[in-house]
Amino acid sequence: MMDDRAHALLKALIERYIADGQPVGSRTLSKVFELSPATIRNVMSDLEDIGLIHSPHTSAGRVPTPKGYRLFVDRILAAQSFELLSDEQVKHTLPSTDPSRAVSAAASLLSNLTQFAGVVLAPKRAQVFEHIEFMRLSERRILLIIVTPEGDVQNRILTPPRDYEATELIEAANFFNHHYSGLPFADVRLALTKELDRLRKDMSHLMQAAIDAGDQATDDFDSVVISGERRLLDVSDLASDLDRLRRTFSVFEKKTELLQLLDVSRSAQGVQIYIGGDSQFVSMEDLSVVTAPYGVNGQVVGTLGVIGPTRMAYERIIPIVDITSRLLSNALSHSGGQTHLNQLKSSESNH
Repeated sequence: MMDDRAHALLKALIERYIADGQPVGSRTLSKVFELSPATIRNVMSDLEDIGLIHSPHTSAGRVPTPKGYRLFVDRILAAQSFELLSDEQVKHTLPSTDPSRAVSAAASLLSNLTQFAGVVLAPKRAQVFEHIEFMRLSERRILLIIVTPEGDVQNRILTPPRDYEATELIEAANFFNHHYSGLPFADVRLALTKELDRLRKDMSHLMQAAIDAGDQATDDFDSVVISGERRLLDVSDLASDLDRLRRTFSVFEKKTELLQLLDVSRSAQGVQIYIGGDSQFVSMEDLSVVTAPYGVNGQVVGTLGVIGPTRMAYERIIPIVDITSRLLSNALSHSGGQTHLNQLKSSESNH
């Protein structure tokens, strides 16, 4: 257990390190507290023993560890209200007439206010089709064309076990469009199982192949919008080490780990902070991710956040993420919330 003095010293050390980026020594802290440098050294030694700070190289100063940051941030979250922000932050609004623009604007807003990378996990794309077509390319090669209600077009190549005549492909497409237009492929799969007995066996193979391809074409992977990742080139903690910088940008390039982290955050309540390896998804000790969910008419549909160095000003970043999630929720719920959500699900497919 830490006493109040140790907590206060840790808080002061972390705040100074965030501001200056230099190891903090007992002499610096003695100017803040009415304690002797020797007393402060003893407290710092205790903090180091329990893994909250450490001494880099041979420096006499100390820097916080991820565990120290975690304790610092948890106390911020427990003690601070994020209802009120500065006029500079509150005056920013997001467009409510175009959901995809609102999502992009939210990512940009996060990046501009924090000078780090802003990310927004958009809702899952709809899996609905308006109509489909089959086009024979060659023997046992068929082009499946899927058109969504929004006019998006997806193409997939099918290789059925036998060749089909053009008339058979037209018959199959007409069957799909007449019975299942406007439904998700998952619902079509269920409904079609009841119809397969009435279809010729060779035609049912084609139907099943089309559903499998349709599921892949309109998959339910989320889209992530990223803004300002190049700002991390200006962060000395990251840019000073080429290997560290390479690993940082691999997070943005692959997106898989980032998507998983944001997806997990979607089910959490309020602001979440992942510090230097806290998460198995973004495991770099030099990075922190601050996230918050957003919704439409009270329904959580996505997550947004900021990615930056562990040495970030959490007391400033946390309320920025919090208010931006509220602004985006308000923009998407402002008018026709469910319509906006449906538009957003389809329009983000280009990101």
